[in-house]
Amino acid sequence: MKAVDTNVVLRFVLRDDERQFAKAAAFFNSRTAEDPAFVSLIVLAELVWALRQRYGYSRAETRSLVVTLFETAELVFEDESALSSIIAEAERGDLADHLISYSARRAGCTSTVTFDHGAAKVVPEMELLA
Repeated sequence: MKAVDTNVVLRFVLRDDERQFAKAAAFFNSRTAEDPAFVSLIVLAELVWALRQRYGYSRAETRSLVVTLFETAELVFEDESALSSIIAEAERGDLADHLISYSARRAGCTSTVTFDHGAAKVVPEMELLA
């Protein structure tokens, strides 16, 4: 199994550089359920952030893309069992914020402080630093 970096996933999804897209497509097309590509939570968070902030994807478009990737047999995600719940929770709020909160809880934190009012309202264990 080989892991992928965010820029490989972005080039494949966006197809904004034909040379890199071709290489990314060849890599992903060579993966199988027996020899999948690994996507870490950090890569997933960076992917979500880039799509939303840099490429103007809506929250719904980003979530839909993540669901499609998650359901692909040739990809394996870090903490898949937890990620399924995180994706479901992210119907409310931003997926990246949910990933941040999950990572903090996994590390034993009681909460994650934020200045993001929206995240503090909808993301578990995120608290507004007022």
